[in-house]
Amino acid sequence: MMKKTVNLASTLNDIEQRPFGLRDKIGYMFGDLGNCFILGLLNAFLTIYYTNVLGISGAMIGILFLTARFIDAFADVTVGRMADMTKLTKEGRFRPWIRWAKWPFCLIIIIIFLPVVKGFPEMIKIGYIFVTYLLYGIFLSCFNIPYGSLASAMSSNPDHRASLSIYRSVGSAIGAGGVGFILPLIVYTTSETGKKLLSGTRLFYCAIGCVILSFICYLLLYKMTTERVRVEKKENVKLSVLLKGMVTDRALMALVIVDLVVVVTTSLLGVTTTYMFTDYFQSNQALSIALLFTYGTTVILAPIAKWLNTKFGKKEASTVALFFAAGMYLLMYLLHLHNAWLYLTLLLFATFGTAMFNLMIWAFITDVIDNHQYVTGMREDGTVYGVNSFARKVGQAIAGGAGGFLLSIIGYKSSTSGGTAQSEVVLNRIYAAANLIPFALLLIAGVVLFFWYPLNKKKINEVDAELVRINEKQQ
Repeated sequence: MMKKTVNLASTLNDIEQRPFGLRDKIGYMFGDLGNCFILGLLNAFLTIYYTNVLGISGAMIGILFLTARFIDAFADVTVGRMADMTKLTKEGRFRPWIRWAKWPFCLIIIIIFLPVVKGFPEMIKIGYIFVTYLLYGIFLSCFNIPYGSLASAMSSNPDHRASLSIYRSVGSAIGAGGVGFILPLIVYTTSETGKKLLSGTRLFYCAIGCVILSFICYLLLYKMTTERVRVEKKENVKLSVLLKGMVTDRALMALVIVDLVVVVTTSLLGVTTTYMFTDYFQSNQALSIALLFTYGTTVILAPIAKWLNTKFGKKEASTVALFFAAGMYLLMYLLHLHNAWLYLTLLLFATFGTAMFNLMIWAFITDVIDNHQYVTGMREDGTVYGVNSFARKVGQAIAGGAGGFLLSIIGYKSSTSGGTAQSEVVLNRIYAAANLIPFALLLIAGVVLFFWYPLNKKKINEVDAELVRINEKQQ
Protein backbone atom coordinates (compact mmCIF):
# COMPACT_ATOMS: atom_id res chain seq x y z
CA MET A 1 0.00 0.00 0.00
CA MET A 2 1.27 3.45 -0.92
CA LYS A 3 1.86 5.46 2.26
CA LYS A 4 1.01 9.12 2.47
CA THR A 5 3.76 11.28 0.96
CA VAL A 6 5.31 13.38 3.71
CA ASN A 7 8.30 15.09 2.19
CA LEU A 8 7.09 16.54 -1.10
CA ALA A 9 5.96 20.12 -1.54
CA SER A 10 5.22 19.46 -5.19
CA THR A 11 4.63 16.34 -7.23
CA LEU A 12 6.93 14.81 -9.81
CA ASN A 13 5.64 16.82 -12.73
CA ASP A 14 7.67 17.51 -15.87
CA ILE A 15 8.45 21.21 -15.89
CA GLU A 16 7.82 23.39 -18.92
CA GLN A 17 11.08 22.96 -20.79
CA ARG A 18 12.43 21.36 -23.96
CA PRO A 19 10.72 17.96 -24.40
CA PHE A 20 12.70 14.84 -23.59
CA GLY A 21 14.35 13.45 -26.70
CA LEU A 22 17.43 12.13 -28.44
CA ARG A 23 19.54 15.06 -27.27
CA ASP A 24 19.02 13.99 -23.64
CA LYS A 25 19.81 10.36 -24.38
CA ILE A 26 23.04 11.16 -26.21
CA GLY A 27 24.00 13.75 -23.61
CA TYR A 28 23.48 11.24 -20.81
CA MET A 29 25.46 8.66 -22.76
CA PHE A 30 28.44 11.05 -22.79
CA GLY A 31 28.55 10.85 -18.99
CA ASP A 32 29.43 7.17 -18.85
CA LEU A 33 31.48 7.43 -22.03
CA GLY A 34 33.68 9.92 -20.20
CA ASN A 35 33.66 7.88 -16.99
CA CYS A 36 34.76 4.73 -18.74
CA PHE A 37 37.65 6.30 -20.62
CA ILE A 38 39.03 6.65 -17.09
CA LEU A 39 37.54 3.60 -15.37
CA GLY A 40 38.49 1.33 -18.27
CA LEU A 41 42.07 2.53 -17.92
CA LEU A 42 42.14 1.88 -14.18
CA ASN A 43 40.28 -1.44 -14.24
CA ALA A 44 42.57 -2.89 -16.89
CA PHE A 45 45.96 -1.51 -15.86
CA LEU A 46 46.07 -0.08 -12.33
CA THR A 47 46.81 -3.36 -10.54
CA ILE A 48 49.45 -4.47 -13.02
CA TYR A 49 50.90 -0.92 -12.95
CA TYR A 50 51.27 -1.16 -9.19
CA THR A 51 52.89 -4.61 -9.32
CA ASN A 52 55.01 -4.48 -12.49
CA VAL A 53 55.95 -0.80 -12.67
CA LEU A 54 56.00 0.36 -9.03
CA GLY A 55 56.97 -3.04 -7.62
CA ILE A 56 54.23 -3.13 -4.97
CA SER A 57 53.34 -6.58 -3.62
CA GLY A 58 49.97 -8.13 -4.36
CA ALA A 59 49.13 -8.29 -0.65
CA MET A 60 49.77 -4.57 -0.19
CA ILE A 61 47.59 -3.78 -3.22
CA GLY A 62 44.86 -5.92 -1.69
CA ILE A 63 45.02 -3.90 1.52
CA LEU A 64 44.97 -0.66 -0.48
CA PHE A 65 41.88 -1.55 -2.52
CA LEU A 66 40.05 -3.06 0.42
CA THR A 67 40.67 -0.04 2.67
CA ALA A 68 40.11 2.70 0.11
CA ARG A 69 36.96 1.23 -1.41
CA PHE A 70 35.26 0.72 1.94
CA ILE A 71 36.02 4.33 2.88
CA ASP A 72 34.78 5.86 -0.35
CA ALA A 73 31.74 3.56 -0.28
CA PHE A 74 30.54 5.65 2.65
CA ALA A 75 31.29 8.72 0.55
CA ASP A 76 28.66 7.49 -1.95
CA VAL A 77 25.90 7.51 0.65
CA THR A 78 27.09 10.85 2.04
CA VAL A 79 27.19 12.50 -1.38
CA GLY A 80 23.81 11.02 -2.29
CA ARG A 81 22.29 12.46 0.87
CA MET A 82 23.97 15.84 0.29
CA ALA A 83 22.74 15.91 -3.31
CA ASP A 84 19.15 15.22 -2.20
CA MET A 85 19.40 18.05 0.34
CA THR A 86 20.96 20.47 -2.16
CA LYS A 87 18.83 23.51 -2.92
CA LEU A 88 16.94 23.20 -6.19
CA THR A 89 18.23 25.75 -8.74
CA LYS A 90 17.22 26.70 -12.27
CA GLU A 91 19.85 24.18 -13.46
CA GLY A 92 18.36 21.47 -11.29
CA ARG A 93 19.65 19.69 -8.23
CA PHE A 94 22.21 17.30 -9.71
CA ARG A 95 23.72 19.08 -12.73
CA PRO A 96 25.59 21.71 -10.64
CA TRP A 97 27.50 18.89 -8.96
CA ILE A 98 28.55 17.59 -12.37
CA ARG A 99 29.76 21.05 -13.39
CA TRP A 100 32.35 21.38 -10.61
CA ALA A 101 33.25 17.78 -9.70
CA LYS A 102 34.76 17.00 -13.11
CA TRP A 103 37.80 19.19 -12.35
CA PRO A 104 39.31 17.40 -9.30
CA PHE A 105 38.24 13.99 -10.63
CA CYS A 106 40.16 14.39 -13.88
CA LEU A 107 43.20 15.88 -12.14
CA ILE A 108 43.64 13.02 -9.67
CA ILE A 109 43.89 10.46 -12.50
CA ILE A 110 46.94 12.22 -13.91
CA ILE A 111 48.50 12.40 -10.44
CA ILE A 112 48.03 8.64 -9.90
CA PHE A 113 50.21 7.76 -12.90
CA LEU A 114 53.01 10.33 -12.47
CA PRO A 115 56.23 8.58 -13.65
CA VAL A 116 58.29 10.15 -10.85
CA VAL A 117 56.55 7.92 -8.28
CA LYS A 118 58.58 4.90 -9.45
CA GLY A 119 61.72 6.46 -7.91
CA PHE A 120 60.20 7.13 -4.49
CA PRO A 121 61.38 5.16 -1.42
CA GLU A 122 59.20 2.17 -0.63
CA MET A 123 57.23 3.64 2.29
CA ILE A 124 56.64 6.99 0.55
CA LYS A 125 55.54 5.12 -2.55
CA ILE A 126 53.00 3.12 -0.54
CA GLY A 127 51.72 6.26 1.20
CA TYR A 128 51.42 8.01 -2.15
CA ILE A 129 49.28 5.32 -3.75
CA PHE A 130 47.05 5.11 -0.65
CA VAL A 131 46.36 8.86 -0.58
CA THR A 132 45.85 9.29 -4.32
CA TYR A 133 43.62 6.24 -4.63
CA LEU A 134 41.45 7.37 -1.72
CA LEU A 135 41.07 10.85 -3.25
CA TYR A 136 40.17 9.26 -6.56
CA GLY A 137 37.31 7.37 -4.90
CA ILE A 138 35.96 10.45 -3.14
CA PHE A 139 36.04 12.63 -6.27
CA LEU A 140 34.41 9.83 -8.25
CA SER A 141 31.55 9.81 -5.73
CA CYS A 142 31.12 13.58 -6.03
CA PHE A 143 30.67 13.21 -9.78
CA ASN A 144 29.07 9.83 -10.23
CA ILE A 145 26.31 9.89 -7.61
CA PRO A 146 24.70 13.09 -8.96
CA TYR A 147 25.23 11.78 -12.50
CA GLY A 148 23.42 8.54 -11.74
CA SER A 149 20.63 10.35 -9.88
CA LEU A 150 20.16 12.66 -12.85
CA ALA A 151 18.43 9.88 -14.83
CA SER A 152 15.35 9.92 -12.60
CA ALA A 153 15.23 13.73 -12.78
CA MET A 154 15.32 13.99 -16.58
CA SER A 155 11.89 12.40 -17.10
CA SER A 156 9.14 10.70 -15.11
CA ASN A 157 8.35 8.37 -18.04
CA PRO A 158 9.54 4.77 -17.37
CA ASP A 159 10.26 4.17 -21.07
CA HIS A 160 12.45 7.28 -21.18
CA ARG A 161 14.39 6.03 -18.17
CA ALA A 162 14.87 2.60 -19.72
CA SER A 163 16.27 4.33 -22.80
CA LEU A 164 18.66 6.34 -20.63
CA SER A 165 19.89 3.12 -19.03
CA ILE A 166 20.60 1.62 -22.45
CA TYR A 167 22.32 4.74 -23.77
CA ARG A 168 24.38 5.00 -20.59
CA SER A 169 25.46 1.37 -20.90
CA VAL A 170 26.38 1.89 -24.56
CA GLY A 171 28.50 4.89 -23.57
CA SER A 172 30.18 2.77 -20.91
CA ALA A 173 30.84 -0.02 -23.39
CA ILE A 174 32.30 2.29 -26.03
CA GLY A 175 34.54 4.08 -23.53
CA ALA A 176 35.84 1.07 -21.63
CA GLY A 177 35.88 -1.18 -24.69
CA GLY A 178 37.79 1.36 -26.76
CA VAL A 179 40.33 1.83 -23.99
CA GLY A 180 40.60 -1.91 -23.45
CA PHE A 181 41.15 -2.57 -27.14
CA ILE A 182 43.56 0.24 -28.00
CA LEU A 183 45.71 0.72 -24.90
CA PRO A 184 47.19 -2.81 -24.71
CA LEU A 185 48.62 -2.17 -28.18
CA ILE A 186 50.30 1.03 -26.90
CA VAL A 187 51.37 0.60 -23.28
CA TYR A 188 53.46 -2.56 -23.68
CA THR A 189 57.04 -2.83 -24.87
CA THR A 190 58.99 -6.00 -25.69
CA SER A 191 62.12 -7.07 -23.80
CA GLU A 192 65.16 -8.66 -25.44
CA THR A 193 63.78 -12.08 -24.52
CA GLY A 194 60.44 -11.35 -26.16
CA LYS A 195 58.59 -10.76 -22.86
CA LYS A 196 55.82 -8.14 -22.93
CA LEU A 197 56.56 -5.32 -20.44
CA LEU A 198 54.19 -2.61 -19.23
CA SER A 199 55.68 0.86 -19.79
CA GLY A 200 54.89 3.32 -16.99
CA THR A 201 55.76 6.30 -19.19
CA ARG A 202 53.48 5.20 -22.02
CA LEU A 203 50.72 4.53 -19.51
CA PHE A 204 51.09 8.06 -18.11
CA TYR A 205 50.65 9.65 -21.53
CA CYS A 206 47.68 7.42 -22.22
CA ALA A 207 46.18 8.55 -18.90
CA ILE A 208 46.48 12.19 -20.01
CA GLY A 209 44.75 11.34 -23.29
CA CYS A 210 41.92 9.53 -21.49
CA VAL A 211 41.43 12.46 -19.11
CA ILE A 212 41.17 14.95 -21.98
CA LEU A 213 38.55 12.81 -23.72
CA SER A 214 36.64 12.39 -20.45
CA PHE A 215 36.61 16.12 -19.75
CA ILE A 216 35.13 16.84 -23.18
CA CYS A 217 32.44 14.23 -22.58
CA TYR A 218 31.55 15.78 -19.22
CA LEU A 219 31.10 19.19 -20.87
CA LEU A 220 28.72 17.64 -23.41
CA LEU A 221 26.84 15.82 -20.64
CA TYR A 222 26.18 19.11 -18.85
CA LYS A 223 25.22 21.03 -21.99
CA MET A 224 22.88 18.44 -23.53
CA THR A 225 20.81 17.28 -20.53
CA THR A 226 17.92 18.91 -18.69
CA GLU A 227 16.38 18.24 -15.29
CA ARG A 228 12.62 18.27 -15.77
CA VAL A 229 11.39 16.29 -12.76
CA ARG A 230 11.85 18.59 -9.78
CA VAL A 231 10.95 17.90 -6.19
CA GLU A 232 10.86 20.70 -3.64
CA LYS A 233 11.30 19.37 -0.10
CA LYS A 234 9.13 20.66 2.73
CA GLU A 235 11.38 19.06 5.27
CA ASN A 236 14.34 16.74 5.44
CA VAL A 237 13.45 13.24 6.54
CA LYS A 238 15.49 12.04 9.50
CA LEU A 239 18.32 9.79 8.39
CA SER A 240 17.22 7.05 10.82
CA VAL A 241 13.73 7.01 9.30
CA LEU A 242 15.16 7.04 5.79
CA LEU A 243 17.56 4.16 6.43
CA LYS A 244 14.88 2.09 8.14
CA GLY A 245 12.68 2.46 5.08
CA MET A 246 15.52 1.37 2.83
CA VAL A 247 16.55 -1.66 4.89
CA THR A 248 12.97 -2.93 4.83
CA ASP A 249 12.65 -2.32 1.08
CA ARG A 250 12.93 -5.84 -0.37
CA ALA A 251 13.46 -4.64 -3.94
CA LEU A 252 16.31 -2.32 -2.94
CA MET A 253 18.04 -4.89 -0.76
CA ALA A 254 17.78 -7.63 -3.40
CA LEU A 255 19.12 -5.35 -6.12
CA VAL A 256 21.94 -4.23 -3.84
CA ILE A 257 23.05 -7.83 -3.33
CA VAL A 258 22.77 -8.81 -6.99
CA ASP A 259 24.59 -5.70 -8.15
CA LEU A 260 27.29 -6.21 -5.53
CA VAL A 261 27.90 -9.79 -6.68
CA VAL A 262 27.97 -8.82 -10.37
CA VAL A 263 30.35 -5.94 -9.64
CA VAL A 264 32.67 -8.30 -7.75
CA THR A 265 32.57 -10.60 -10.77
CA THR A 266 33.31 -7.96 -13.40
CA SER A 267 35.95 -6.24 -11.25
CA LEU A 268 37.78 -9.50 -10.63
CA LEU A 269 37.55 -10.33 -14.33
CA GLY A 270 39.23 -7.02 -15.09
CA VAL A 271 42.19 -8.23 -13.02
CA THR A 272 42.29 -11.95 -13.83
CA THR A 273 41.74 -11.42 -17.57
CA THR A 274 44.74 -9.08 -17.76
CA TYR A 275 47.03 -11.52 -15.97
CA MET A 276 45.67 -14.55 -17.83
CA PHE A 277 46.31 -13.13 -21.29
CA THR A 278 49.59 -11.51 -20.24
CA ASP A 279 51.06 -14.58 -18.50
CA TYR A 280 48.98 -17.68 -19.36
CA PHE A 281 48.33 -17.00 -23.05
CA GLN A 282 51.16 -14.41 -23.42
CA SER A 283 49.28 -12.39 -26.02
CA ASN A 284 48.60 -8.67 -25.65
CA GLN A 285 46.69 -8.79 -28.96
CA ALA A 286 44.30 -11.36 -27.48
CA LEU A 287 44.09 -9.25 -24.30
CA SER A 288 42.95 -6.21 -26.27
CA ILE A 289 40.24 -8.30 -27.95
CA ALA A 290 39.18 -9.85 -24.62
CA LEU A 291 38.76 -6.41 -23.04
CA LEU A 292 36.86 -5.29 -26.13
CA PHE A 293 34.53 -8.29 -25.80
CA THR A 294 33.79 -7.36 -22.21
CA TYR A 295 32.22 -4.11 -23.37
CA GLY A 296 31.56 -4.66 -27.08
CA THR A 297 28.83 -7.19 -26.37
CA THR A 298 26.93 -4.42 -24.59
CA VAL A 299 26.85 -2.42 -27.82
CA ILE A 300 25.71 -5.50 -29.77
CA LEU A 301 22.86 -6.19 -27.34
CA ALA A 302 21.75 -2.56 -27.02
CA PRO A 303 19.46 -2.50 -30.11
CA ILE A 304 17.39 -5.43 -28.81
CA ALA A 305 17.63 -4.74 -25.06
CA LYS A 306 14.54 -2.52 -24.98
CA TRP A 307 12.58 -5.14 -26.95
CA LEU A 308 13.64 -7.84 -24.49
CA ASN A 309 12.66 -5.57 -21.61
CA THR A 310 9.24 -4.88 -23.13
CA LYS A 311 8.62 -8.49 -24.16
CA PHE A 312 9.85 -10.36 -21.08
CA GLY A 313 10.72 -7.78 -18.38
CA LYS A 314 14.03 -6.65 -16.92
CA LYS A 315 14.07 -9.23 -14.13
CA GLU A 316 13.12 -12.13 -16.37
CA ALA A 317 15.60 -11.39 -19.19
CA SER A 318 18.48 -10.59 -16.82
CA THR A 319 18.01 -13.75 -14.75
CA VAL A 320 18.28 -15.98 -17.82
CA ALA A 321 21.32 -14.03 -18.99
CA LEU A 322 23.15 -14.45 -15.67
CA PHE A 323 22.54 -18.22 -15.61
CA PHE A 324 23.76 -18.52 -19.20
CA ALA A 325 26.99 -16.61 -18.43
CA ALA A 326 27.66 -18.79 -15.39
CA GLY A 327 27.33 -21.90 -17.53
CA MET A 328 29.77 -20.58 -20.13
CA TYR A 329 32.50 -19.89 -17.57
CA LEU A 330 32.08 -23.39 -16.15
CA LEU A 331 32.44 -24.83 -19.66
CA MET A 332 35.65 -22.85 -20.29
CA TYR A 333 37.14 -24.11 -17.03
CA LEU A 334 36.33 -27.74 -17.81
CA LEU A 335 37.85 -27.46 -21.30
CA HIS A 336 41.08 -25.93 -19.89
CA LEU A 337 42.00 -24.32 -23.18
CA HIS A 338 45.52 -23.36 -24.29
CA ASN A 339 44.53 -21.64 -27.52
CA ALA A 340 43.84 -17.97 -26.84
CA TRP A 341 41.62 -17.54 -29.90
CA LEU A 342 39.40 -20.51 -29.09
CA TYR A 343 39.06 -19.20 -25.56
CA LEU A 344 38.11 -15.78 -26.92
CA THR A 345 35.33 -17.34 -28.98
CA LEU A 346 33.70 -18.84 -25.89
CA LEU A 347 34.37 -15.68 -23.87
CA LEU A 348 32.34 -13.72 -26.40
CA PHE A 349 29.24 -15.75 -25.54
CA ALA A 350 29.91 -15.57 -21.80
CA THR A 351 30.06 -11.80 -21.83
CA PHE A 352 26.65 -11.57 -23.51
CA GLY A 353 25.15 -12.74 -20.21
CA THR A 354 26.76 -10.06 -18.04
CA ALA A 355 26.17 -7.45 -20.75
CA MET A 356 22.40 -7.93 -20.52
CA PHE A 357 22.38 -7.23 -16.79
CA ASN A 358 24.73 -4.26 -17.18
CA LEU A 359 22.45 -2.77 -19.83
CA MET A 360 19.49 -2.94 -17.47
CA ILE A 361 21.08 -2.06 -14.12
CA TRP A 362 20.37 1.67 -14.30
CA ALA A 363 16.75 1.00 -15.27
CA PHE A 364 16.58 -1.44 -12.35
CA ILE A 365 17.64 1.41 -10.05
CA THR A 366 15.03 3.84 -11.35
CA ASP A 367 12.40 1.11 -10.86
CA VAL A 368 13.59 0.69 -7.29
CA ILE A 369 13.46 4.48 -6.73
CA ASP A 370 9.83 4.51 -7.95
CA ASN A 371 9.00 1.46 -5.85
CA HIS A 372 10.61 3.03 -2.79
CA GLN A 373 8.33 6.04 -3.16
CA TYR A 374 5.40 3.67 -3.71
CA VAL A 375 6.19 1.71 -0.53
CA THR A 376 7.42 4.46 1.83
CA GLY A 377 6.10 7.72 0.37
CA MET A 378 9.63 9.17 0.30
CA ARG A 379 11.26 10.32 -2.94
CA GLU A 380 15.02 10.25 -2.30
CA ASP A 381 16.68 9.70 -5.69
CA GLY A 382 20.24 10.56 -4.68
CA THR A 383 20.17 8.63 -1.42
CA VAL A 384 18.71 5.48 -2.98
CA TYR A 385 21.23 5.70 -5.79
CA GLY A 386 23.96 6.30 -3.22
CA VAL A 387 22.97 3.17 -1.29
CA ASN A 388 23.20 1.06 -4.43
CA SER A 389 26.48 2.73 -5.34
CA PHE A 390 27.68 1.99 -1.81
CA ALA A 391 27.07 -1.69 -2.54
CA ARG A 392 28.94 -1.40 -5.83
CA LYS A 393 31.90 0.18 -4.05
CA VAL A 394 31.83 -2.56 -1.43
CA GLY A 395 31.85 -5.05 -4.28
CA GLN A 396 34.79 -3.28 -5.87
CA ALA A 397 36.53 -3.24 -2.49
CA ILE A 398 36.00 -6.97 -2.08
CA ALA A 399 37.16 -7.61 -5.62
CA GLY A 400 40.16 -5.31 -5.29
CA GLY A 401 41.20 -6.88 -2.03
CA ALA A 402 40.52 -10.39 -3.28
CA GLY A 403 42.36 -9.68 -6.53
CA GLY A 404 45.48 -8.54 -4.74
CA PHE A 405 45.40 -11.33 -2.17
CA LEU A 406 44.60 -13.85 -4.90
CA LEU A 407 47.87 -12.99 -6.64
CA SER A 408 49.75 -13.78 -3.45
CA ILE A 409 47.78 -16.97 -2.76
CA ILE A 410 48.42 -18.42 -6.21
CA GLY A 411 52.12 -17.49 -5.92
CA TYR A 412 52.33 -14.74 -8.55
CA LYS A 413 55.78 -13.11 -8.58
CA SER A 414 55.86 -9.31 -8.84
CA SER A 415 58.74 -7.63 -10.62
CA THR A 416 59.55 -4.00 -11.45
CA SER A 417 61.09 -5.20 -14.70
CA GLY A 418 58.12 -7.40 -15.56
CA GLY A 419 60.44 -10.12 -16.78
CA THR A 420 59.80 -12.74 -14.11
CA ALA A 421 58.43 -15.97 -15.59
CA GLN A 422 55.56 -17.63 -13.71
CA SER A 423 55.61 -21.37 -13.00
CA GLU A 424 53.19 -23.74 -14.72
CA VAL A 425 51.36 -24.25 -11.43
CA VAL A 426 50.81 -20.50 -11.06
CA LEU A 427 49.64 -20.20 -14.67
CA ASN A 428 47.09 -22.97 -14.19
CA ARG A 429 45.84 -21.29 -11.01
CA ILE A 430 45.38 -18.04 -12.90
CA TYR A 431 43.30 -19.86 -15.51
CA ALA A 432 41.19 -21.59 -12.86
CA ALA A 433 40.54 -18.35 -10.97
CA ALA A 434 39.58 -16.51 -14.18
CA ASN A 435 36.81 -19.05 -14.87
CA LEU A 436 35.61 -20.71 -11.64
CA ILE A 437 35.19 -17.45 -9.73
CA PRO A 438 32.83 -15.81 -12.28
CA PHE A 439 30.92 -19.10 -12.63
CA ALA A 440 30.16 -19.27 -8.91
CA LEU A 441 29.39 -15.57 -8.47
CA LEU A 442 27.12 -15.23 -11.49
CA LEU A 443 25.21 -18.34 -10.40
CA ILE A 444 24.60 -16.73 -7.00
CA ALA A 445 23.49 -13.45 -8.62
CA GLY A 446 21.01 -15.27 -10.84
CA VAL A 447 19.50 -17.17 -7.91
CA VAL A 448 19.03 -14.01 -5.81
CA LEU A 449 17.51 -12.08 -8.70
CA PHE A 450 15.09 -14.90 -9.53
CA PHE A 451 13.90 -15.77 -6.02
CA TRP A 452 14.18 -12.54 -4.00
CA TYR A 453 13.85 -9.50 -6.28
CA PRO A 454 10.09 -8.78 -6.39
CA LEU A 455 9.80 -6.29 -9.26
CA ASN A 456 8.85 -8.47 -12.19
CA LYS A 457 7.20 -7.03 -15.29
CA LYS A 458 3.68 -7.19 -13.84
CA LYS A 459 4.64 -5.55 -10.55
CA ILE A 460 6.52 -2.69 -12.26
CA ASN A 461 3.46 -1.88 -14.36
CA GLU A 462 1.34 -1.76 -11.21
CA VAL A 463 3.78 0.58 -9.43
CA ASP A 464 4.07 2.93 -12.43
CA ALA A 465 0.29 3.10 -12.88
CA GLU A 466 -0.25 3.85 -9.19
CA LEU A 467 2.37 6.62 -9.12
CA VAL A 468 0.83 8.23 -12.20
CA ARG A 469 -2.60 8.12 -10.55
CA ILE A 470 -1.30 9.65 -7.30
CA ASN A 471 0.66 12.39 -9.06
CA GLU A 472 -2.32 13.30 -11.26
CA LYS A 473 -4.57 13.41 -8.20
CA GLN A 474 -2.18 15.82 -6.44
CA GLN A 475 -2.01 18.22 -9.40
